[in-house]
Amino acid sequence: MPTAPSPLPPAMHIRDRIRELRRVPASELRPNPRNWRTHPEAQRNALRGVLAEIGFADALLARELDDGSLMLVDGHLRAETAPDAVVPVLVLDVSEQEADKILLTLDPLAGLAGVETIRLAELLESVEFSSDGVTPLLDELARSAGAAEIEIDAAADRPEIDVPQSYQLVVDCQDEAEQEALFSRLRAEGYRCRVVTLEGG
Repeated sequence: MPTAPSPLPPAMHIRDRIRELRRVPASELRPNPRNWRTHPEAQRNALRGVLAEIGFADALLARELDDGSLMLVDGHLRAETAPDAVVPVLVLDVSEQEADKILLTLDPLAGLAGVETIRLAELLESVEFSSDGVTPLLDELARSAGAAEIEIDAAADRPEIDVPQSYQLVVDCQDEAEQEALFSRLRAEGYRCRVVTLEGG
């Protein structure tokens, strides 16, 4: 079961850095020269398929420069994929240094999320895309979910171990002499015994 996130300290104040939502021609957005992400063709094809079938369902991030232009913080591939489209952009009230921090951590933070494999498998089973470009992405997700399901099935196929019921008694002795005497007496009476000595720290 996923662990619930820890609440923020009561004294911690979180600022809203979104100034406004604008709809801007993608071709007018300036790419960030410090963008460190590369985009392989498989990702480009998958994005084209999702955009063609669904459209823009999340906003790009940008900050406004002194000349009034907008420089991207997140969403470079979407802007490149649809340069003639008018795209939703969240304009952030951040400095260049703060934009660099977002650029550095936004995608890696999302990548730290875990996977509920059963839910993923169910979602893959129920969702269909008409675009062939999305298929490799879904296949990769299916492989990751399938590997986990195989592990679950293998665990389910393991035979159960039947542990017989038993009744045991632990006795604390004052010293080694009393331990030896009690052990000898119980053995003589037919009990199966073991001597256990715990060394103090």
